[in-house]
Amino acid sequence: MAAAAPSEPSVWLFAYFHHPGRDGLRFAWSRDGYRWEDLAGGRPVLEPRLGPERLLRDPFVLPTPDGRYHLVFTIGWAGRSIGHAWSEDLVHWSEQREVPVMAGEPDAANCWAPEIAADPASGGHLVFWSTTIPGRYPGTDGQRGRSHRIYCAPTADFERFGPSRLLYDPGFNVIDADILPHAGRFLLFMKNETGDPLPPEKNIRFASAPAAAGPYGSASPPITGPYWAEGPCAIHLDGHVMVYFDKHREGRYGAVRSRDLRTWEDVSDRLAFPPLARHGHVFAVAESVVARLAAGGA
Repeated sequence: MAAAAPSEPSVWLFAYFHHPGRDGLRFAWSRDGYRWEDLAGGRPVLEPRLGPERLLRDPFVLPTPDGRYHLVFTIGWAGRSIGHAWSEDLVHWSEQREVPVMAGEPDAANCWAPEIAADPASGGHLVFWSTTIPGRYPGTDGQRGRSHRIYCAPTADFERFGPSRLLYDPGFNVIDADILPHAGRFLLFMKNETGDPLPPEKNIRFASAPAAAGPYGSASPPITGPYWAEGPCAIHLDGHVMVYFDKHREGRYGAVRSRDLRTWEDVSDRLAFPPLARHGHVFAVAESVVARLAAGGA
């Protein structure tokens, strides 16, 4: 089954999880990008199988030209691997497998919130995530000595991955990167994870590059308000760049939007996401995909 039939109308799908991530991948859908309804009765469609913690957090799903949906996710609070699985219909899934993306860094403490971006320059894809390597960036150590940066690895087929390398160092503790192609360039949205010195940052910013693999410029000023925001997900919606984010301390989702990337409007009060939704990813699918999920895969 192809990832999306071009002749079918598109709707929005939201892949997400419930904290702490032990029950698995869930989906919700929307026609307008603001009001969201759970699918499959709100039940998980994929349970975590990897790592000693058996977690499936921060799910990211990308439809690819081969007719598959590729899922990457966080498998634990510690470790040097991420999780990967694929599906042709979002109902039946391949075996989950660990991808040891930071195997070349024996001191790497973690691999959080992996995502995928198409990389037109190489004809393949770029997988990217955040990692702390203790002592690597001591000037920006935050809570519990963490100082994350964004790392990446190329892949042509999701079976073999190239060497991991640094993708972005904004000069501060950074996690939760998301890449959006925009106006011939690439925007990298991120969470400023600075916790010390006080006051903490915990806001969303972005940087721009001529290619998915960079180099990315300086980070923008914050585009979110005075609350702790994480897990940005950016899409194009109604002539705006729309950036969803997880207001994890408030237990709800928020969003800001902009037409020019300079002035940002907070539209959080217009959103209706499923209760308990955490750090997810929004992407377009054909209506038949939603119908299949709603029917429980029948």
